[in-house]
Order: sequence, then structure tokens, then C-alpha cells
Amino acid sequence: MPSPKYLTLLLLAAGLQASAQGRHEYLLDTGWKFTKGDVPNAAAPTFNDAKWQAVRVPHDWAISGPFDGNNDLQSVKIEQNGEKAASLKAGRTGGLPFIGTGWYRRRLSVPQQGVGQRVALLFDGAMSDAHVFINGKEVGFWPYGYNSFYFDITSFLKPAGDNVLAVRLQNQPEASRWYPGAGLYRNVHLLVTDDVHIPVWGTYLTTPTITAELAKVSLKTKVETPSGAFQPLRLVTEIRDAAGQVVATTNTTLAATDGLEFDQNLVVPQPKLWSPETPVLYTASSKLYAGDVLKDTYSTRFGIRSFKFEAGKGFSLNGQPRKFKGVCNHHDLGPLGAAVNVAALRRQLTLLKDLGCDAIRTSHNMPAPELVSLADEMGFMLMCESFDEWKTPKVKNGYSQYFDQWAEKDLTNLVRRDRNHPSVIMWSIGNEVPDQGAPGGNKILKRLQDLVHREDPTRPVTMGMDQFDSDIKNNFASVLDIPGFNYKPHRYAEANGKLPQGFLLGSETASTVSSRGVYKFPAEQVKEKKYDDNQTSSYDLEACSWSQIPDDEFVMQDDLPYVAGEFVWTGFDYLGEPTPYDAKWPSHSSYFGIIDLAGMPKDRYYLYRARWNTTQATLHLLPHWTWPGREGQTTPVYCYTNYPSAELFINGKSQGRQTKSNATNLTRYRLMWPEAKYEPGTLKVVAYDAAGKQVATEEVHTAGKPDHLRLVADPAAFTADGQDLAYVTVRVEDAQGNLCPDAAQEVQFSVKGQGTFHAVANGDATNLESFQKPQMRAFHGQLVALVQASGQAGTVQLTASGKGLKSGQLTLKTTAAPKETAAR
Repeated sequence: MPSPKYLTLLLLAAGLQASAQGRHEYLLDTGWKFTKGDVPNAAAPTFNDAKWQAVRVPHDWAISGPFDGNNDLQSVKIEQNGEKAASLKAGRTGGLPFIGTGWYRRRLSVPQQGVGQRVALLFDGAMSDAHVFINGKEVGFWPYGYNSFYFDITSFLKPAGDNVLAVRLQNQPEASRWYPGAGLYRNVHLLVTDDVHIPVWGTYLTTPTITAELAKVSLKTKVETPSGAFQPLRLVTEIRDAAGQVVATTNTTLAATDGLEFDQNLVVPQPKLWSPETPVLYTASSKLYAGDVLKDTYSTRFGIRSFKFEAGKGFSLNGQPRKFKGVCNHHDLGPLGAAVNVAALRRQLTLLKDLGCDAIRTSHNMPAPELVSLADEMGFMLMCESFDEWKTPKVKNGYSQYFDQWAEKDLTNLVRRDRNHPSVIMWSIGNEVPDQGAPGGNKILKRLQDLVHREDPTRPVTMGMDQFDSDIKNNFASVLDIPGFNYKPHRYAEANGKLPQGFLLGSETASTVSSRGVYKFPAEQVKEKKYDDNQTSSYDLEACSWSQIPDDEFVMQDDLPYVAGEFVWTGFDYLGEPTPYDAKWPSHSSYFGIIDLAGMPKDRYYLYRARWNTTQATLHLLPHWTWPGREGQTTPVYCYTNYPSAELFINGKSQGRQTKSNATNLTRYRLMWPEAKYEPGTLKVVAYDAAGKQVATEEVHTAGKPDHLRLVADPAAFTADGQDLAYVTVRVEDAQGNLCPDAAQEVQFSVKGQGTFHAVANGDATNLESFQKPQMRAFHGQLVALVQASGQAGTVQLTASGKGLKSGQLTLKTTAAPKETAAR
């Protein structure tokens, strides 16, 4: 397998790959200069940018902060939260300085450029309102920061010598409901082709027939020629399996009546099917010829799978009924901000895999192409989402200002880019749009859905709806291919009885809030609970006014066969939307995540894992058992497990055996000892299987005085490509190796060898320390440091130190990156 960096390099958009003939691709990641603020004449080739900052793209100009409650301070009434009056929201968009203008510049040489060549620039995303210039002349612009777009720049280039590429970006205030990031936060690609070529996203591959014996593959390939004139071109396509063996071939000549589009049909014998459990991939490699002259090569990676939604039955994949065990994820990567990084994405997906998660909703915007490619490889089903606003605004300067002119262009780019990916199961055209209740809202929905069907008739369309009564009364939900409801488990039966589809989806569920390692007493099921420390309780009983605890959704998912699954809000904490502390600074990141902002699982992770991960055992105790001053007081103990029963012991004394039951939603999914009394020592749980046999134990010990720092790396080895990351969890432990759950010491980091310190996070939504400085206080005994590999193989030594603690040290190995197959 290629390293993460070269995966980015080799897998461009919908499976495009570099070739030594006909097509040359370059990742424009280095050589950039950046400045914040608007600068007159910054696009001019002669402009002197010597004092600008040298940066590497992807780049998020705002993530380094500093945090400030006055950054994008919004006075707003959040109607989705049921608010009746406007109030000042300090942390709604993360409290980071992303508002304003930024400029990027770089020299641009174009190797292989010559007569009869075409050159294009492809942006995977640019935040936002991108204006692109070549040699001082504007090539074009694209306002939506989440979408991919490209421009043909051939006519703007000099016939010889260097060119100057400049990009102006601008973020408006009150343009978002979360942290959007800033800058060229996704990759930029330079594509050089013959003037007879396959354009960007030029293939569309489907598998209309799948049996155990064969799969029919339909491949449509567009070509572009000078002035769009017909040429009798020839396209040779071969399909290779995951081992690289050719399993099907075809050779097709373009006819004058084909409209510059090849239509090829191939047959794959004994196909291996793609699923989350078996993410098998094939590649269709095409060569375009004019006579015997090779003009272009183009590869389309795909999977073979079938799925359907059926009335009364819900969803099935490859003929097997299943429910989406999904999460909603925002696009930021915690301490990295919005700047895409394949290693960070892979780590997120690895944690979700262990959770048992099999699906992701890209909330609430187009995903990075690297995420879609990784979902193909690692086995995740995707709901690719497009918009958070239509015509009616949620925020003053949101997408509504572009909707009329740009919605069709944005949807077209999204679908064409991602429609060859087997991971993509459905398209979402919106989230909680106020147009649900507006006259003609269903007509907008129908127009958008038809646009998606025009580009991809093989996949259904959904969206996240929250105005239940309007959705039903206004014939809004009835128009959708898949009715998706946000936070309405108590009304699923009503919806199914009134809508024609016969199935529905929990498009956004739970919104339970918790802070890792924080426990509040008494442990009670409450909504909108606020505390003086701006934290929330990890007993997983606290939700928002509109939302539920996980168990309430579980019941409906388990009992109603027509419900196709759920997408939990959220898989990971994200920057912005610090509900329930939107109006109380310094909270600047969410509390919804199953996993915190640093990538550390919360207790809730194990509640979901116990239900979702059916191949591995889960046995998890909470809370921690270090409560000086609570001796003799009631301290409830919960066990999250996929075993049916367990017995709790405190210092060897049995607290009784509990068995899951349908008495309440909580007892159906949790084992609880609500009257347990705290005494220092050992908390132990013994789990029993259905036959009553003891099968597993788990212990939690009272911690002593903080003694040392322990470092645990994920992974222990990584690639020397200048981009790969190792995530190192730092634990404050006592002399016996127990986590000190209330430790908050400041930890300093130093790195030697073939790597550098990159970032640090502790998962605390109230922490205002910089992610980029090599120091941060522990939050409930833990934090995570990110180390980035250099371009040289070798070793990296990370040292963590803190006052009054024995230092911790870890040696990581970096392995040589594979040779590049595309020029840079």
C-alpha cells in the first residue's frame, strides 16, 4: 500500500491516476507564499512577496489562533435549538480568526507543456470565494468553499518560462454555524494533457447487473477535442482486480453519432463484492488513441455492490438486510483545523472501525476527496452532503446568497467527482433547511433531487429534516427518495404511516453531550443542563432540548424494521457549536462527539461499541474511581458491554448482579448500579455470557499521587514523506501505572531526529491554549501530541515533561517513502 501522502498523490478525485504517457499530474503542495489581509496588485507577476509567509498546502491560516470570543461574535437566535430570542454567541464558529482576506502565490512551471497540450488547475476546496489568477489575469472564481472545482488555464500561460499563480480568498463574518477553516485547506493539482483527452471527472461507471457468476460493468467516458470536433478515436479499457490481474478488456472506436462519449460494456467473472466488511476494489484503466498515437490514459477505481431500500424492510446491501451504524462528521480535524491530512483521516476511520461504525454522513458539506477514497478502501458507506442552506438563510452571509446562481453547478461537481466511488450510497441535498416550512419548498427539493438524478440515476437522494409537521403537511418529505429525520425517533411510526416510501432514516440522531473524564452528581437524565465549569457529564444522560440519549434511538432502530439506520451527531467533537454553552465563553468546540477533539474515546464510545461492534467483546466501566472527599457518598457505576449480565465488586464486596432487560430504555442497553457508594480501592466487574458462564473482567483502581508521564504511540512507525503523522497519547500516571483522572499539569514537548512537533490537543472545549505550541495542560490526566515525519527515514524521539513528574520518552521509526510515480 502507498503511504498516505502518496495515496493523495496517486488517487486524484474519482480515481484519476498519473501516467508517464499522455497525462501528467502534479500536486502543488510546496512553494507557496501566504499573507493575511487584502493586498493591492497581489496577483501581478512582478509583485514582491518576499516578506510573505512560506507555507505548505493544504493550509488553514486561522487554526493557529489565538482564540478570542470576539472572533465572529454573532448575535443570533438559533431556531433549530428552539431559542425564542437572540443572544451573543462567542464560540459558535470556534473563536478562531478566520474572518477576512488571504492571498496565496507561487511560481508555476509547467513541464511537458507544448503545442497541442491543455493545462488545468484542480482545487479540491478553497475557503472561500476563491478568485484564481495566472500572470495577473483572473482565470475564474468559485464561491463555495467546500466544493471541488477546476479551470482550464492553457490560454493564460506563457509559452516559455515560469508563470505566477495567485489565489485570493475571503471569509465573511456570520457565514457559518461552525468553524469552516480558512485558506487553501485542501489540495491543489496541476493537470497537463494532450488537447485530445479525457476531462476531469470524465468517466461514469455503473454495475447494472450483479450475480455470483458475473458483473456487467457499464463505463461511459467523455473526451474533449480541439473545438469539440469529432475524431475517430479509440478507447482500450481493461479491468484489473485488487491483485492487479486483468479480468476484462474491451476496445471501442468512437462513432460520429456518439457525441464525444464512449459507451463501453464489460463483464467481470465471479465478482468479489464491496461491503464495509470486504472493501474489495477494481480498477478500469483506459487508454485513448488517435490511430496508433496514445493521447491519454485514465483510471477509474470502483467496487461491485448492489443495494436497495424497500418498503417495510429498510436497507439491504448485496442482498443482506442491515442498518446504517453511522456517524455525522464535520470536516475539521481538531488541532489540525480544516487542513486535510490523510494520516489524520485514516486515524479517525480506524477509531470508527473499532467502534463498529460502518457509515459516515459528511455534515453538512462536500467531503474532501481523500476521505471518499479512504472510505472505499477501509469500508465505510457514505452519505455525501451538499448544503446547509438553500434560499432561506440561517446565518447572515451563508450559502443562501449563492443558491440561485450556484446550486446546480455545486451539485453537478459533487456528483461527477464522487459518483464512481462504491462507498457513496446516497446523496444528501440539505440539512435542516428553513425552506421546509416555506411555500414552494418542496419544489426546490424536487428540482435539486432531479439535478442529482440527472447526473447519477443509480443512487437515491435524502436530506436531514427537522420540521416534522411541515415536512408531512407541505408534501416535503413525500418527495424525497429517502425521508431523513433529525431527532424524531418518537415520531418514526407516525411518519411511516403518513408517507408513501415505506421506509425512513435517522439522518441525525442523539446529540448527547459529554466531556471526557467529567462526571456530575447526581447522575440524572436531563436536558440543557449547564455547569459553572462549562463541562458536561460522561454518565451519558445529558442531551439538548431537541435531542435524546443514545438509548432512546437504539430502541426504535432495533424495533422498527422500516427504519434504515442512524447517523449519530457526532462521531468526533468539532470546532464550533459548543452547545449547551453557545453563549458562554470560553467554550469553543462541541460536546456531541463519541470521540473528543484530540481523538480520545469518551465513555459513550463503548456504549455504541457494545451495540455496533458484533465481532469483538466490549466491557467498560465508568466512572473513574478516584474521588477524595466522596467517601461513603452515592457514586453510580455503569457498565457498557455486549454481554448480557455482570456483577460489580467494590473492594471484593459484591454489589449485585445486573442483567439487561426491556424494563426501560436504559436497562435495555446498560448495566447500572445507581446506589453504589464510593470507597477508595478497586472497582471490578465480572461479565457473564447468556449461559451464565464468567467470560471477562475489568478493573478500575483508585489512583495515587501523579508520578510520571507515559507515552503511547499510534502508530509506532510511520512514513518519512514530510506529511505522515504519529499520534502519541500522554497519560499522567501514579507510581503503579494508574491514570490520574483529575491531573491537569502543564506538559512540555521536545522532538529530536527525523521528525517535528506538529500539534497538541487535550479534548477540553474550554482550553484556549494554542494547538501549535509544544505545551499544553493535561485534561483529566491525558492529552495527545502529534509528531510529523520528515522526508528522511530514521528515528524520532519525543520527550514529554511536566513539573513534579518523571519525564516520558518515546522513540518512533520512520520508513522510507515509496518512489513517486508522478512528477511534482
